[in-house]
Amino acid sequence: MTTPPTTAATTLRMGLLGGLLGLALLGLSLISLSNPAAARTSEAFARTLPPAERKLFEAYLDAKATHDFKSDAYWREVSDKKALRRGKRGRGEAISANDYVRTFPPKYAGPELPAGLAKRWAAYQAEDDKKKDRPPPRPLPGLDDFLTAAEAEYGFRPERIPEQEFKLRYAREAVSLGLTGEQVVRVYALETSGLGTADMVAGIHPIRKTGKPISSAIGYAQLLTANTSDELAQHGPKFLARLKAMAADRNYSPARRRALAQKHDKVAAMIKAARSIPHQWSRHVAFARTQRGMGLHALNLDGDVGPWLQVIKLHGLKVMAEKAGIPALTGAEIELMNLAGPGTGLEMMRPAARNAATTNFFARDAYFRNTIVRDKTSAELLAALDERMDKNMTNPGAIEFAEAFRQVSREVASGR
Repeated sequence: MTTPPTTAATTLRMGLLGGLLGLALLGLSLISLSNPAAARTSEAFARTLPPAERKLFEAYLDAKATHDFKSDAYWREVSDKKALRRGKRGRGEAISANDYVRTFPPKYAGPELPAGLAKRWAAYQAEDDKKKDRPPPRPLPGLDDFLTAAEAEYGFRPERIPEQEFKLRYAREAVSLGLTGEQVVRVYALETSGLGTADMVAGIHPIRKTGKPISSAIGYAQLLTANTSDELAQHGPKFLARLKAMAADRNYSPARRRALAQKHDKVAAMIKAARSIPHQWSRHVAFARTQRGMGLHALNLDGDVGPWLQVIKLHGLKVMAEKAGIPALTGAEIELMNLAGPGTGLEMMRPAARNAATTNFFARDAYFRNTIVRDKTSAELLAALDERMDKNMTNPGAIEFAEAFRQVSREVASGR
C-alpha cells in the first residue's frame, strides 16, 4: 500500500499538533521548575512502583501537569481582564461584556489513579511532609477562642439572651433602618440554612454543634472578624451613645442599669482598639488574626450589641446600593454583596457583567471553595441564591425569624 502524499492541510495539522505538544511539554517543565520539591517527591515515589503501576502514575502526573498548565493560563486571563477593567474605571471608561472572561475554568479530563495506588500516593506525601518537619495546618479559631480573647483582652463577657428574643431585637433594628423581613430573613436562610443561632460559626452545625470552623463568620449575617472591627471603627460611637442612654433609663432596674454602664466601659475599650488601626480593609484582616482582634468578635453574641452590629452591616450594603442607583435590593442581591464583597456584588448586577463567568469576581481558591459559585454566570448565581433561600425559608429558624418580623410590624402598627 502506498503512502498518500502529504497535503498542505496535513502539514498544517501536524504543525499545530507539534506546537500543542511543545506547549504541553513546556508547561510540564515550568511546573517542575516552579515546584522542584513536589517533582522530587513524585519521582521518588515513582521509583518504588512496579513497571505497570509506574506507567499509570506517570501518565496521571503528565495529565495533571497539562491540566494545571491550562488552568494557570485561564486564571492569568482572568487576572489580565481584571486589570483591564481596573484601568478603564480609573480612566472613567465604560466597561463592556467583552471585558470579562466568558468561559469557565478547564475541567480535568485525564486518567485517575486506581484507588489503592491513590491511597499509597497520599500516604507517601503525608510521610514526606512529616520527614520535612512541616507543621500541620493551624486550626481556625472558633467560638471558645473569641470568648476567651474577649475576656482576656477586655474583661468582656457577652450577655446571652434566648434565641427568640435575639431575633426580635434583630428585627426591630432592621425595621428601624428600613430593611424588610423579606430581605433579612432570606439572607439568614442562605447564610445559616434557616437554622442558625446567634453564636453559629461557619462550619459548625447550629443544632448538633458538630464540625470545625471553616472561617470566622458568625451569627445570622455571618460577619467575619474583620467585619466586626471594621463596623466598630465606623459606628462604635453610636453604639456607645445608645448604651449610655440605656444605662440612664430609669425604666430599667438599678441592677440592669449598672450592668449597662459596665458594658459601656468595656465596649468603649473594644471600640478604641478597633479604631487604633488605619481604616483599611487589609489592616482589619491582619488585626482580626490577633488576640485583640478576635476578642471583638464576641460582641456579636451580646443581646444588646449583637443585633445592632449585624444589622448595621446589612444596612451599609443597602446604602451603598442606593448610592449606586439600585434603590431596592432583593434578599439574593444583598447576599451577593455579602458573598462577593459589596463593590464586586454591585458590579455583578450590572448588565455588562450579568452573563460573565463568576471566575471574574472571586479569587481562585474562593471560587473552588464555594460550591454555589462554581460554573455559573452572575445571573445564574443570583438565581441559585434565590433557589436555596426558597428551600431554607421552610426551616425552623427562618420561620421563627419571619414571625419576629411580623411581631415588629404589629408593634409599629399599634404605635408601640
